[in-house]
Amino acid sequence: MMARFVSVSSCQFHFGFREVPPPSVTSYPRRFEVSDGRFPAILIKCSSSEPENGEDSAPSLSSSSSSSTSEVSTSDSSTYNWYTGIGGIGMLDTAYLTYLKVTGSDAFCPIGGGTCGDVLNSDYAVVFGVPLPVIGFVMYGLVTALSAELGEGNLPFGISKTNGRFALFGITTAMASASAYFLYILNTKLSGSSCLYCLVSAFLSFTLFFLSLKDVKLQEIQQVVGLQICLAIIVVASLTASYSTAQPIPSRSGDIELPYFRTEISSSSSPYAIALAKHLNSIGAKMYGAFWCSHCLEQKEMFGREAAKQLNYVECFPDGYKKGTKILKACADAGIEGFPTWIINDQVLSGEIELAELAEMSGFSLDQANAANQLQ
Repeated sequence: MMARFVSVSSCQFHFGFREVPPPSVTSYPRRFEVSDGRFPAILIKCSSSEPENGEDSAPSLSSSSSSSTSEVSTSDSSTYNWYTGIGGIGMLDTAYLTYLKVTGSDAFCPIGGGTCGDVLNSDYAVVFGVPLPVIGFVMYGLVTALSAELGEGNLPFGISKTNGRFALFGITTAMASASAYFLYILNTKLSGSSCLYCLVSAFLSFTLFFLSLKDVKLQEIQQVVGLQICLAIIVVASLTASYSTAQPIPSRSGDIELPYFRTEISSSSSPYAIALAKHLNSIGAKMYGAFWCSHCLEQKEMFGREAAKQLNYVECFPDGYKKGTKILKACADAGIEGFPTWIINDQVLSGEIELAELAEMSGFSLDQANAANQLQ
């Protein structure tokens, strides 16, 4: 019996490794391949907690970052839009005050007697020879222009956005400091006089300051708080130096006592003015005024002596005026705040109104105007 030895070669395994890309660009699942010359290749799948489609995760991170940046940009743009809007209102307000200062006129006569004209014609309405409303107009213009540039992110002269915000913070700090000082002057040196437009300007200045305070981060405020305090001190010191020789004006409402008197109208009336006055009377339009109000007299002068008699005029102080005198109940019920005030078809018009505007507001027809012109 012969025994035959058969030579058996050991089974050879060939391990083949595929090159694995860097983790940032690796596509899952990874594969580990074991191959044998006589057996099919075995593919071993390595599971991962990451999603199978690895390409989806990177865009999601990018999208999240982009969305966050977009939200911040939108928020900044909205804030600077507020700056621009408030600054624009401030420019209109100070432009009107400049007009009143240059022309020496006033909007209307308030109930208390003191007017914007009293304030604007005082020594406190000029700072080192420059009219105060002009300075206010320039400052509001700077805020409007700078905030518009910050909103677009395109500052001139290579100024960074951070420095631009600091500059805006400095401007609004100076404006708020000046407004606080002016309110002090109004209450102490100009007592008895009121100026609604001046108060509106002060309110806008404080609003801009608090907006800029919110815009600048706490860490950044700590860096410039000393500079802001110095800036406020310089503003107050400059105004104090400018007003060192200013003379306060006496209180009107506290001291004066005016007996009632009739005003005389010197101008004659045109047929057009007479026809318009009769039309205003026929539709129930009323003019509310006070005997001491210069603007009321000027409004009557526009109509002329004959036409003024046709107007439905309401005198709000028929018994004269002194401290504590109450306005006529009809005027109080109508909510009158100054003179002259027109109420035409439930619409309120304050101040002197041109005849053409009164005709338009009251529906004075073209035929009536032509008939009046023919008579003329």
